[in-house]
Amino acid sequence: MMRMYRIGYRTVKTAAGTAASIAIAQALLLPNAASAGIISILCIKPTQKKSLISAGQRFVACVLAIIFSALFFEAFGYEPLTVALLLLFFIPVTVMLKVEEGIITSSVIVLHFYLAEQFTWVFAFQEVLIIVIGIGMALVLNLYIPKNEASLSKLQSQLEEQYSQIFIELASFLREGRMDWNGQEITVAASCIEQGKELALRNAESYLLRNKNKYYHYFKMREKQFDIIERILSTVSRMPVTVKQGEMIADFLTELSLSIIHPENRAHVYADKLMHLKEEMRETDLPQTREEFEVRALLYYFITEMERYLDIKRHFYPV
Repeated sequence: MMRMYRIGYRTVKTAAGTAASIAIAQALLLPNAASAGIISILCIKPTQKKSLISAGQRFVACVLAIIFSALFFEAFGYEPLTVALLLLFFIPVTVMLKVEEGIITSSVIVLHFYLAEQFTWVFAFQEVLIIVIGIGMALVLNLYIPKNEASLSKLQSQLEEQYSQIFIELASFLREGRMDWNGQEITVAASCIEQGKELALRNAESYLLRNKNKYYHYFKMREKQFDIIERILSTVSRMPVTVKQGEMIADFLTELSLSIIHPENRAHVYADKLMHLKEEMRETDLPQTREEFEVRALLYYFITEMERYLDIKRHFYPV
């Protein structure tokens, strides 16, 4: 079955920008008007930041191309070997100035002078206008780039649901001593974190003047917590029996799992509860068997890791 063809917003912008650039250049009676459309195509990027960088590099490279054309063609004539000689010097200069992205566009400008077989300041000014029209149209169209907040918010909610379920399963194990959980939430959570970071970086680049890295910092925070969760799971899996203190921690995890869906919850509240829980455990009777002693030691390690978990959240949402 043939897949349905889908036209994206960037395709629409490219088509519209190309046509508009050519139309403006033709209206100004500029020679080589179609080149304005080519420049627009090359300058329309997925994000505003990338478009601005690309536009800057191409403008500088094109201005250099005009200067090189004046020097080389007037000195050595309008010959194919002159084009080769010009490029031998021009390309390394663009690389040195870190504007190599503009090599293709500027090479078109060079060929315009070659085909015209003359260099005049009027023709040079017309070439600059073509560059400005092509780049300017691309920048104007790139003012609109759909943001990914809805997708990021959905990934955030999905990730928090996985964390909540993980803590529910841990609480169940601490109470009952058995784990019939398949662990799929771990895989889903890891996937949400990676997707979230990648999408958040793209989203941040879509803004030129505003800092929109909050989602990236959020997913990095959850990634640090995820490392702790993996260590906790490894610890819990080594507990051979259940103890009273395990049930106390299970109650805490159940309460935490119910609040984790709200990203702005104040972690310091649960950090205080965890500290009180640790004090209560110290006041309980000493372990009577070696097995119970080992479980108590693992539970204390578990609490230490949970303190780190909450501390990470507390630094992300300071009081």
